Amino acid sequence: MIADRLNFMEFEFMKALQEDWKPVSRPALFGWLAFYVFFLMYAFSKHGDGLFIDLVFLPIHEGGHLLFSWLGQTMGVAGGTLLQLGVPLAIASYFLFERQLLGTAFAAFFFFENFLQISTYMADARKLELPLVTVGNADDVGHDWNILFSQIGILKYDTRIAALVYLLGWLGMIGVVVWLYYQGKKHHPARTLPSA
Repeated sequence: MIADRLNFMEFEFMKALQEDWKPVSRPALFGWLAFYVFFLMYAFSKHGDGLFIDLVFLPIHEGGHLLFSWLGQTMGVAGGTLLQLGVPLAIASYFLFERQLLGTAFAAFFFFENFLQISTYMADARKLELPLVTVGNADDVGHDWNILFSQIGILKYDTRIAALVYLLGWLGMIGVVVWLYYQGKKHHPARTLPSA
């Protein structure tokens, strides 16, 4: 019974991904592409640090600590980043299955944008200079990446790991924009020529 249900879900999953994207008008496509280019320039000018969108993901991050804390201390600490990445990933997945190109691109773009903020937090694991935010008792606040990197014995590599995550964030955002451009060109409504 369970195997049949899993086979059905796999079939539906593959069927959904084989459908064409819903059409995107040229003005919508180029409007969104302009938005992403301006955002990338804004992020580059601020070195990916302290972006306004990070304020949207901060409460999601903090909520992740609460949500995952039921699974133990390590999961509670990691839960902030897990939910911070999980929310845009879940939204991107939803739009992917709905075959909504612009929604998929938006959520995927901000999934990768989160890597910039996460890398800043990772790079601070030894320095412990960033101000920390918490829900609950301020005396119990700890630096997520100091705790996680210390637990697995890689604290001394914090800046190297952070640099890799930072690079992945930039490559991911740029990749989404390039992907959107090519997919949008392929799936915009066809122009019909007037009949003679």
